[in-house]
Amino acid sequence: MATRDVDGAPAPHPPRRPPRRRAAGRSAPPAAARRIRLTARGAVLAMVLATFGAALAEQLAGVPAASGAAFVAVCVLAAFLVRRSDLLPLAVSPPLGYFTGVLAAEVVLTLGSDGFARAVLIGLGTRLADIAPSLFLGTAVVLVVAACRGLPANIRELGDELSGRPARRPSRRGGPPKGRPDAPTR
Repeated sequence: MATRDVDGAPAPHPPRRPPRRRAAGRSAPPAAARRIRLTARGAVLAMVLATFGAALAEQLAGVPAASGAAFVAVCVLAAFLVRRSDLLPLAVSPPLGYFTGVLAAEVVLTLGSDGFARAVLIGLGTRLADIAPSLFLGTAVVLVVAACRGLPANIRELGDELSGRPARRPSRRGGPPKGRPDAPTR
């Protein structure tokens, strides 16, 4: 349905703008250069899946360090790729992610064997004992990277939220944070 002007004649179309062109020498950033961000859930899922896959590969290939190396690598990636607002949930998740991945792998590896529950428990205990240094290292790396990326601010924000105080916003002049009348002045 065409639009009409007051006299009933077809109204002219608005002029079309030419497509925007980039300046000479500048091209669009490649898709890989765009920032990839994960939620805490996505990062923990990556930990679980990497641990599961590495535990299966370790059993099949007979390489005992594969599971630990994969766990530390995925912890480093998760700590750098997770959104800043999700640093707190990520900081407490590496041991749980590792445990879940190893438990799933042990269940798959012992399916069909006699004494299924006993075999799973023994395999789980053995894996946890073997991997303890890598588990501690992966957790420590996540904590250090998260602390550098803003974990203390997330902890303060959670404390303010739980105590019912208004959210803190730092002042540009270096004074006390806004929203805290009880804060001492400098």
